[in-house]
Amino acid sequence: MRIGELAERTGVSVRSLRYYEEKGLLASTRTAAGQRVYPERAVDRVVRIQELFAAGLASGVIAQLLPCIHDEDGSPNATATPWLAATLRAERDRIDEGIRDLQRAREVLDEVIDTAGSVTDPRAAAGSR
Repeated sequence: MRIGELAERTGVSVRSLRYYEEKGLLASTRTAAGQRVYPERAVDRVVRIQELFAAGLASGVIAQLLPCIHDEDGSPNATATPWLAATLRAERDRIDEGIRDLQRAREVLDEVIDTAGSVTDPRAAAGSR
């Protein structure tokens, strides 16, 4: 499939797909005219790349991780190394910390919302005089 079709099927911009290829995350072949052609499995690969970016992983970490997972389901394959596992544990710890930070921020917002809901708006009270 051509790059435009891959972009349409995955919801990822053509520019992003070119970036993925530049970073070694995605591979294509070229036609005689120089146009990129991707195999069907590239759809799963792009979806997996998007998931990893959404999780906050950098392209360099993703490039190291991709050879160790199956694109279709994200399950590991036999090429994972202890070093990669340690790197990914550190990434997971970073994500966990981010989740805790977001939960704390949500708790603060909930408290402000609760407080604001129980306070009478002085402007509304002044208008009723």
